[in-house]
Amino acid sequence: MRDVAEHAGVSVRTVSNVVSGYEHVSPDTRAKVQRSLDELGYRMDYLARGLRSGRTGFIALAVPFLAEPYFAELAQAVIRAAGRRGITVLVESTAGDSGVERQIIEGGLTNVADGVLLSALTLPAGDVAAKKPDFPLVMLGEHSVGDQFPRVGIDNVAAARTAVEHLLEQGCRWIVALGRNGSENGRQRTEGYEQAMSAARVRRVNWLVVPVEDWTRDQGYAAVRELLEGDGPLPDAIFAFNDALAVGALRALDASGVRVPEDVAVVGIDAIQESAYTHPPLTSIAPDLDAIAERALALLEEQIQSRGASEEAAPDGEAQVGAVVAAPQEPTPYRLVVRESSRREAPRE
Repeated sequence: MRDVAEHAGVSVRTVSNVVSGYEHVSPDTRAKVQRSLDELGYRMDYLARGLRSGRTGFIALAVPFLAEPYFAELAQAVIRAAGRRGITVLVESTAGDSGVERQIIEGGLTNVADGVLLSALTLPAGDVAAKKPDFPLVMLGEHSVGDQFPRVGIDNVAAARTAVEHLLEQGCRWIVALGRNGSENGRQRTEGYEQAMSAARVRRVNWLVVPVEDWTRDQGYAAVRELLEGDGPLPDAIFAFNDALAVGALRALDASGVRVPEDVAVVGIDAIQESAYTHPPLTSIAPDLDAIAERALALLEEQIQSRGASEEAAPDGEAQVGAVVAAPQEPTPYRLVVRESSRREAPRE
């Protein structure tokens, strides 16, 4: 910074303000300093900055499976939103392991990041019910591990209800719910399915609620092949609890000579990019990933700033995370993207 200050003819403090993004620097001075930064090839020493400020400039994002398109696309949304704030994102895969998720909630990533965004999959709420976070943490998605943690995601029950209502509007009545499992997501999407069916006065048929172990393409394929090979009547629609299951279901229907949507309509959730290129293109619920990322980062930054203020004010250096007390549970927007997999001109006879 001293070299840059001398080159630009300004003080070291001014260079520090420009590098740190301080607002109250004149445009001319900022441009002059930036030219010197570029000409001299200045790079921020994040370790040194962290030692001085107590902040690293990094946050951690922990998701279950990076190979699953939804989580990859969510990670991209978070990275974009963080980049606009000058924050670097470290991405961790938990493999849906409750032990790894527990370690993260207990502070396992705080040695490398100022705060954590966690999309949990399997961690039971009872495991952390008595815990209060002592570091900045925001949960992503619909799996809740306790009201003490702020959480950002779509209203899972309402989203599932919207998907099933669309199928009902297409004249479908024998609608498969594909994806029930022991997860909170599975419970909520089953609830949304049942609410829509009940409101339409369609009686519950147990065999139409199809369990799977994981929400993957191969599980969707296997479950639908088994369903088609059984003795029951052909359903007229499949509501898959995510797009990966729906992609597997489409492949199974095609392999069995079942027409989509003429014989069986299909709807998923997530609206991953792949869903626009399946055969036929898949109708899906599209969560607003950018809205999820923006709101989650805003909540996390509030906590990080609150923690910094607490550390400065606390005489013994003990910090408390202020913004977590209210623990907001914030639903974000979603929309139904209707494509050929469910669009019918007339109900099936």
